[in-house]
Formats: sequence, structure tokens, C-alpha cells
Amino acid sequence: MTPAPLVILDEIDSTNAEARRLAEAGELGPRWIVARRQTAGRGRRGRAWIDKPGNLAATLLIRVQETAREAAQTTFIAALAVADLMDVFVSPALVSIKWPNDVLLDGRKASGILVESGPHPAGGLWLAVGIGVNLTHAPEGTESVSGAIADSLRADLTFAPPVEAAAEILAETFAVWWGRWQTLGFEPVLDAWTSRLTGLNGPCTVRLDHETIEGVAEGVEPDGALRLRLADGAARLISAGDVFFGAAPRSGGV
Repeated sequence: MTPAPLVILDEIDSTNAEARRLAEAGELGPRWIVARRQTAGRGRRGRAWIDKPGNLAATLLIRVQETAREAAQTTFIAALAVADLMDVFVSPALVSIKWPNDVLLDGRKASGILVESGPHPAGGLWLAVGIGVNLTHAPEGTESVSGAIADSLRADLTFAPPVEAAAEILAETFAVWWGRWQTLGFEPVLDAWTSRLTGLNGPCTVRLDHETIEGVAEGVEPDGALRLRLADGAARLISAGDVFFGAAPRSGGV
């Protein structure tokens, strides 16, 4: 896959919302929708995504013929693409992934990923692969400690990349992993993703819609689900939820 073209907007409500509107109007993609500013950005589970000038907000609109279950693997591709983007500007040793798709810089959340989908009028599914990356600013008051590329730059760099440059690199790294997925399947993607994963074999709290459970993060299943070993010895597979490794999470934030 060659990198999808970029459409850069000064301001929009949400790049994911724009991708949905375009898809439902018949747009096939692939195209990246990039905003210098979002007025109504969204994160997982309906939370607001805090945008600051200088940070990257981008969504890839693409149509696929895979099943919804297969298309969900795109979130792993997106996390690897963001990690590769960060590798360009910071020491790769600082870059890790927290299940399922938060990319961390020196243990601090520096990116958020939200993949949405729906039936495309022309057949198949449309995907909106929404990616936010803290290039210059880390938001305050969030549930997870946040970081930004600007805070962890390599010694030979003096400033974080501008939005346009970061978007171009992201389009390239995403295209690489998408191509591998299309030609080689999910296994090599999952292997690469797992190699960057942090928090395994340690205490873990998972917050679901109607319950919070604790245990040890034992590993990852072939489909990417987190395997949690509970205190009574039972195993619980987690496909979606808010996951906190180590200390119990504090309340509040977005």
C-alpha cells in the first residue's frame, strides 16, 4: 500500500466524524483527514479528546472487504505506525505500547487511537482510523499521566515535528504495516505489537462498563485479547476496556 493522500484542515469538529460523513456520502478513500485543531475530538468510550495547537489529530478513511472482526485488527496496525513515528524523533527505547493501543513515551501516554466502522454504501466496511499524537503538548488533568514528543526529543533535535511533517510520516509508517497485514496476515503484526507491549506479568486492573476486575496480566491471545489471571485462578479474556497496570487507577480525568 502506498501512503494515502493527506487532506489538511485548519479546523474541524472531529476528524473521525468527518470520515464518517464522507464515507456515508460514498467516499471510498483511502485518504487521511488531518486537522490543526479539533473542536469536538473524541476518545474511547465517548470521552472528549483534549486537543492543543501543535498536536496531531488525524483519521484515515478507508474501505475494506474484511469482516468486522478482521477489520478490528487495524487498531494494532495503528499502534505500530504511531510507535514507528515516535521512533523518528525520540529514542526507541522510550517507546512502548500499553494494551490495547495506547502508545507511551517513557511510560507516559502520548497517543490515543479510536477505530470506528460502518457499512459502506458501495459494499464492505468503511473504517475511520482516528489517531491523536501529542507532538508539542501533553494534556493535564487526565486519568493517565501524559507525555509529548517535545519532552523526550533526541539530543540532536531541537523541536518536535510540525503537524504536516508528522502526518506525512504517519501515513508512511501506517502504509508499511497495512501492507504487511494484507500480504502476510495478522501474526507478524501481533508479534511486532507484542514486542513493544508493556505491563505483562504484573498486576492489572480492568475497568469495564459494569464492573472492575483485578488480576495479573498473563499474556495476549492470538486475536489480541488480554488474558487476565484472577485471584481465584480463573482466566478472563478482555477484548475491550480501560486497563491500568501496576497501581490502582485514580478517579476522574478523560
